[in-house]
Amino acid sequence: VQLQASGGGSAQPGGSLRLSCAVSGLDPYVIGWFRQAPGKQVEGVGCFSISDSKTHYVDSVKGRFALSRAEAKNTVYLQMNSLKPEDTAIYYCAAKSTILSVRESMEAMYYTYWGSGTQVTVSS
Repeated sequence: VQLQASGGGSAQPGGSLRLSCAVSGLDPYVIGWFRQAPGKQVEGVGCFSISDSKTHYVDSVKGRFALSRAEAKNTVYLQMNSLKPEDTAIYYCAAKSTILSVRESMEAMYYTYWGSGTQVTVSS
């Protein structure tokens, strides 16, 4: 199983970035995005249910971030708009092949497979 996360980089406040997560070797039930800022705990950013395309987001990114699915069914995008300095973190994608509740889908401990992180830096 491999998860390939890409698309990180630098942006100014108010700018946009798009991250992608490609999962191979697994038919995921859910793909989640997490982030970890320096000195902080891992935080669930959002999750995408592969079967029904339902999404869920942490309150701090609602209305700014959006998850979508590529035509390659096991690839999910995280479009990040109106970026803020507090969005600066290493972003990770993760996948789980079995059913998770919405609450569990936002918790890192419930995921089995992880990609390497991609750095997102928001500064002026």
